[in-house]
Amino acid sequence: MTINLIDDSVIGSKNNKDHMKKRIIIAITGATGSIYGTRLLEILQTVDEVETHLILSNAGALTAQYELNMDKQAITNLADFTHNPKDIGATLSSGSFITHGMVIAPCSMKTLGCIANGIADNLVSRAADVILKERRKLIVMARETPLNLVHLRNMTTLSEMGAIIAPPVPAFYTLPESIDDLINHTVGRILDTLDISNVDYVKRWQGIKDSA
Repeated sequence: MTINLIDDSVIGSKNNKDHMKKRIIIAITGATGSIYGTRLLEILQTVDEVETHLILSNAGALTAQYELNMDKQAITNLADFTHNPKDIGATLSSGSFITHGMVIAPCSMKTLGCIANGIADNLVSRAADVILKERRKLIVMARETPLNLVHLRNMTTLSEMGAIIAPPVPAFYTLPESIDDLINHTVGRILDTLDISNVDYVKRWQGIKDSA
């Protein structure tokens, strides 16, 4: 039997250097709030050590067109790589493809339910399933209100599995002056969770000074 050894010439090649980047999966699904996913992509474009992989669902594309007046091409241009949500055989469907984490921004209740119950019927839910089984970071920006009992139970299930449930709830202690301020702060907190610290869109809490 012949054993093929690794060719030393490929060590340190451009491809290997690229694989040292933090691969972040950004999924945009059909819930309202597509601005969170697109803003994440815009910011991560400026971070050299990050490689973004976008999964844009059909419903996510429709919502983004309505909310942001951005077509599918404009959104995919923000990512390093784009994957068809129907491509269940994509690289992201295997744990052998090393990624740093995944953010679903926003996450619809349908997507939430599929992931919580192990229904990997498209690339978004399959990629999330891989993230969970490999014990990597899955951040779910769940977007719905009010929440019914099924929504809450699905969130509990995902939290017990190790996911981070991070609804895009605005922070008003930052004294925001625009919608952009609200969006950037929320996205900045997601970047904190991903351990991406060289971009800072968060107005840090300094405590309340006692005037007495």
